[in-house]
Amino acid sequence: MYSVCKIMTNNDFSSFTSIPKIWPFEEAVKLAEHVKNKKDKSDKPALLETGYGPSGLPHIGTFGEVARTSWVRQAYHVLTGNKAAILAFSDDMDGLRKVPENVPNQEMLKEYLGKPLSCIPDPFGTHESFGAHNNAKLCAFLDHFGFKYEFASSTEYYRSGRFDAALMKVLEVYDKIVAVIVPTLREERRTTYSPVLPIHPKTGIVMQVPMEKIDLVAGTIQWRDENGKLFETPVTGGHAKLQWKADWAMRWYALGVDYEMSGKDLIDSVRLSSKICKILGGNPPTNLTYELFLDDQGQKISKSKGNGLSIEEWLRYGPSESLAQYMFNAPKRAKRLFFDVIPKATDEYLKHIENWKKLEQSEIVVESDEKEKIFINPAWFIHGGKLPEKTGSPISFAMLLNLASVANAERAEILWGFLKRYDATVSPENNSMLSQLVDNALAYYADFIRPHKVYRNPDERESRALKDLAGELSKLPKDECKADFLQNLVFAIGKKYEFEPLRDWFGCLYEVLLGQKEGPRFGMFIAVYGIHETIQLIHNALKR
Repeated sequence: MYSVCKIMTNNDFSSFTSIPKIWPFEEAVKLAEHVKNKKDKSDKPALLETGYGPSGLPHIGTFGEVARTSWVRQAYHVLTGNKAAILAFSDDMDGLRKVPENVPNQEMLKEYLGKPLSCIPDPFGTHESFGAHNNAKLCAFLDHFGFKYEFASSTEYYRSGRFDAALMKVLEVYDKIVAVIVPTLREERRTTYSPVLPIHPKTGIVMQVPMEKIDLVAGTIQWRDENGKLFETPVTGGHAKLQWKADWAMRWYALGVDYEMSGKDLIDSVRLSSKICKILGGNPPTNLTYELFLDDQGQKISKSKGNGLSIEEWLRYGPSESLAQYMFNAPKRAKRLFFDVIPKATDEYLKHIENWKKLEQSEIVVESDEKEKIFINPAWFIHGGKLPEKTGSPISFAMLLNLASVANAERAEILWGFLKRYDATVSPENNSMLSQLVDNALAYYADFIRPHKVYRNPDERESRALKDLAGELSKLPKDECKADFLQNLVFAIGKKYEFEPLRDWFGCLYEVLLGQKEGPRFGMFIAVYGIHETIQLIHNALKR
């Protein structure tokens, strides 16, 4: 490992001299401090938790939380040399509150409202329960993206007795927990609130009822159901579960969770659960609060509204690395999550992977500051610190989109024709990333660019400049001009005709020739599309 690994060893944090200035390392420092100050001085790996509510299928937010947590773990290991584990915890013992709209057999599910997800038949008919089905989807989802994690089922942990000692502790401090939560509740809920939710022994429903008696010696609670019948239920062995804020705190306490990130909408929940964790005698984990995603109208993404972007939709238009890049950027800042962010995220990733390659191939000494630039490169996190043998692309995604646009491409062969003329060595076989980008570009062009292309006519000055550009291009050899030379030529024409600012000239090229507001470096576009083809493109625009 590089010199940054020498910054800290054995949790000695006094020698911080060169921590990479990027958010996963900032979080890793917080985690390392937390581990250093723990009462438990065992050599167990630091534990980072991510939560999953299996009433719905894994979604793009699930990806973001697990990916970001993985990057913190990666930075923590580099800083300290110590191991850390990620626990993907599924609250499959939670009661089903409403029937999701995107699952089959909805009438059947209505019969099981209020029951734990792990006790409800699978509406898809593939697993022993609805919870098990969605848990399997979660694991397949995380495995697909190569995340390293340990899966945990709330039902299994409760029933196996793993939480029993912590649940008995909850009974000991029951009144103190109630005192924390009750002031935050509506008036009508305050008299009935209990952090312990018994499972009805006959109906199997997770009951939200007030407690009539707590027996600390027997470890039981007494309560009445809606018919007034009195029951006495053990809090151990899966006969009861905790209300979710208390449940979150109990997990932190019982499992010794060191780190967990959560959305801005859970700030108050983190605060309350932290108080409860301390009441239980635990040390709440350090936390990152990330901002929520917004749709194209600036509204908060909602699963019930369906105003977001699914994983499947993203992967139709961009590679998984581009999604990781999007999630990596500024997690504490609200971001729009819509289709138009995919091209930018894709090209950001491609730029970062090329920068990483250059650093790896350089002759700079390992201990130098230049080498440490690797640790502030998002691609280093996205690929787990190991540079893939074959990745990256000689052509930007924006360029592929523009090629598809000017060629009205509907088949991959059309784009490969241009690409091979630009670089005879590229092929789908030896450029897997480029091959994927070609497919993504065709889909993106068909769905988002072609329906909205609007060409405008040039004004008199723009027409003269375009004619001049075509004339200068006609004097050049067809296949020997480099992109930089062509870019300088385009700049020179813009300056000659006194476009001020010069971006107005490029705006002309994009709007008149490509039918869009933005575009690529035009010199590179000419080099890939072809000098003769660009001249023809200009002539056609002038005729139009």
